[in-house]
Amino acid sequence: MQYAAPIGIGLLHVLLMSLAREPHRRRLNAVMVAGAGAAHLGGGGPGGWEFAFTAVVTWGAFRGRESRTFIGVAWLLHAARDDGVAHHLGGGPVVPFLPASSPGRALCDPVIALWRLRGGPSPTDLFRGRGTGRPAADPGTV
Repeated sequence: MQYAAPIGIGLLHVLLMSLAREPHRRRLNAVMVAGAGAAHLGGGGPGGWEFAFTAVVTWGAFRGRESRTFIGVAWLLHAARDDGVAHHLGGGPVVPFLPASSPGRALCDPVIALWRLRGGPSPTDLFRGRGTGRPAADPGTV
């Protein structure tokens, strides 16, 4: 359950975000990753480097307004720093009453990142096999 729950939460996030239509889905995800990148600022970890990390994720989120690739990369950075590895090794858990929450988030965020890197398809598109290409309406490739 320690590993299944975070993956399930990531899938739930994908499902709920899929309800929004593009380009609103992409822009909403950019806002979400920007907030996530700054959510644990000062919560433990590499000290002053947290500010530099927050700036990098914010830049990725800003670029992500028009590019799903930047959103995916920003979620992977978030998994490595804010929620996952650095909090687990250098700070406290993300959720104070759940000691395994930091490594769990390191599983949740890549689920979201992979979905965004695949184009952020809706569940219908995924089930129909149309979730592997990039929609023509989204010029957001790097």
